[in-house]
Amino acid sequence: MIGRRRARNRGDEYSFLMNHAATFHIPPKLQSGDRVAIVSPSWAGAGVFPDVHDIGVNVLRDEFDLVPVEYPTTRQVGASPESRARDLNAAFADPEIRAVMAVIGGSDQITVLSHLDAHVISSNPKAYFGYSDNTNILNYLWNLGVVSYHGGSTLVHLARPGGPHRAFIDSLRHALFDEGVVEVTPLEAFTDLQPSWEDPSTLASPLATTPEAGWHWHNEGRVVSGRTWGGNLEILHWNLAANRWILPNEAYAGSVLMLETSEEMPSADEVFRMLRNMGERGLLAQFPAVVFAKAKAWSPSAPLGEAQRDAFRLDQEAAVLRALEIYNPTALFVYGPDFGHTDPQYVLPYGGAMTVDGLTRRISVQY
Repeated sequence: MIGRRRARNRGDEYSFLMNHAATFHIPPKLQSGDRVAIVSPSWAGAGVFPDVHDIGVNVLRDEFDLVPVEYPTTRQVGASPESRARDLNAAFADPEIRAVMAVIGGSDQITVLSHLDAHVISSNPKAYFGYSDNTNILNYLWNLGVVSYHGGSTLVHLARPGGPHRAFIDSLRHALFDEGVVEVTPLEAFTDLQPSWEDPSTLASPLATTPEAGWHWHNEGRVVSGRTWGGNLEILHWNLAANRWILPNEAYAGSVLMLETSEEMPSADEVFRMLRNMGERGLLAQFPAVVFAKAKAWSPSAPLGEAQRDAFRLDQEAAVLRALEIYNPTALFVYGPDFGHTDPQYVLPYGGAMTVDGLTRRISVQY
């Protein structure tokens, strides 16, 4: 009974705070030697692949001169939502912790949200880094008016085969230490492939890459600037189904919608249906610009060839266009930037400012 009362009170507190988050706050930037919480609010992959996780943690030390601090559930596989939330609450409450990074994503982070302490988190804003299932926490912070960062993980990006990509390192450095406006540019090459974490020796060399074909622009005859919102499309769809963590439509008016899809590779039909549901709610129409990351089109369970991967991505782009034509036909739409499940990945502000310049076909963000 006590636990239920506490959870209910936290939910009431969160609703009050998010309804009064009139302004957004960029968390304080870090300095050399600062402490960063390493947490597993979704899947504790650090406990399954500790050697790989350690590689990523060492990059934080060596490349950024930061001090990683792990919490009780960081390597605890199967930890309860309450325990994982306890780690997050403690990390935000600790004045010596200056940022928080997730080990990886997962599939049940939504169950953690009701156990978070909204007052502690909103009173102690800190840079939070994560993608995929971490869309849950990114959205939670957005509702509290706290800018966070879409991207980054110890397992996938810091422990990348052949070492972290320069584009990832540079964007993470901006997010950690800088406040300037930075252009996000197309990369020369990318990959859908992934290493075998069961054999850390596969991390010694970079994976095979595919040449970048260029971003695809639609309705590009204008410039749109706004706060970013979105994340992983599948996770947002779960949040909409839960009908608890998504604000009224007008809260997103004028924002830039940035979306990506996961390694589960939802089909073009699934992508259209999820966007259709957002459209029927009236949500999709709120965004004057939509930026959709290049889709991951390969997995061990679906080892598509190069031509099949190209077709998969084109089909997904067509599905997004189909939904926009019905529910938001004037939206400026860009397909292909690298902030999703392909590699490398840019770390981008979530709730921060993004300018999508269709006239010059450029994207810039405020860190």
